Amino acid sequence: MVTRRYLRIKVLQAIYAVEKNQKEDFSISEKKLEKTINDCHVLTVFFLSLLPELAHYRTLKLEENKEKVNPTEEDLNPNTKFINNKVIKQIEENKNIKRFCVNHKVDWSDRYDFVSQIYHEVANSDYYPTYMVSPDHSYKADKEFVFDVLSKTFAESEMLHWFLEEKNVHWFDDYNDALMAAYKNIEKYRENQPPTVQIIPLFIHEEDITFYQELFRTTLLNNNAFQNRIDLKLQNWESERVMEIDTILLKMAMCELTHFQTIPIKVTINEYLELAKLYSSRKSSVFINGILDSILTDLKNEGLLNKVGRGLIN
Repeated sequence: MVTRRYLRIKVLQAIYAVEKNQKEDFSISEKKLEKTINDCHVLTVFFLSLLPELAHYRTLKLEENKEKVNPTEEDLNPNTKFINNKVIKQIEENKNIKRFCVNHKVDWSDRYDFVSQIYHEVANSDYYPTYMVSPDHSYKADKEFVFDVLSKTFAESEMLHWFLEEKNVHWFDDYNDALMAAYKNIEKYRENQPPTVQIIPLFIHEEDITFYQELFRTTLLNNNAFQNRIDLKLQNWESERVMEIDTILLKMAMCELTHFQTIPIKVTINEYLELAKLYSSRKSSVFINGILDSILTDLKNEGLLNKVGRGLIN
């Protein structure tokens, strides 16, 4: 479910943390890396579990409206399409989601005011009134509405961003990945399915676990050798002047080029240039591209690019 780019980002952040805290034991750093990645799965379930909470809030408000001194016809006979949304009910009744919420303390019970705010963001959207007045009560229509909630309200809500980032600082970077994972979970839902549908696992392929673990370990274990290669290319620079993030990205790229036989060279270079654009300075991608191109030539001449299978694709 998580992408290789997401894993590269997490390894980048972990290595940066190691360099900032040289006294920390290597095994502790590895455990922290594992936890930050697994926490993305927790964020996915926060998104999923918020949907039934919005329906619960709306149900309570509808009941309160019926208790007014002078209730209107709409108060007495409200539109219940939202609270009866079939997909939201499936999420609410899913036993695996319930179990996950208990095990990972995913709980909205004491956040009534916050849930209220997010509900009103949904209710004030363009898609909500269209859905509510539509005569289409099909499962497909309900699912499309939930997709709108995810992509148009959850994705853009500054309030939800702030709330979740306050709970876990790493969720600033995880937000979109976890939201996409929530989308993919719902995408596989089918009408009349049992309440035991599994949450899509964080790792679809075991090799992705090996990838991030080996990328982290091998980059650090070869830190000095990689640094020496970088220094040789900085003829008119002092290595201390190079941004720390750029140096880490270069080391990770060298690690992939020399230790991951099945990853094509172009994939590695393109990925780290993109990460430079996201996490470093405006000119970093140009700088990294130039250094990597020169280092790549050296590695080829030294016979250190032992690519096999898909890795042979240039």
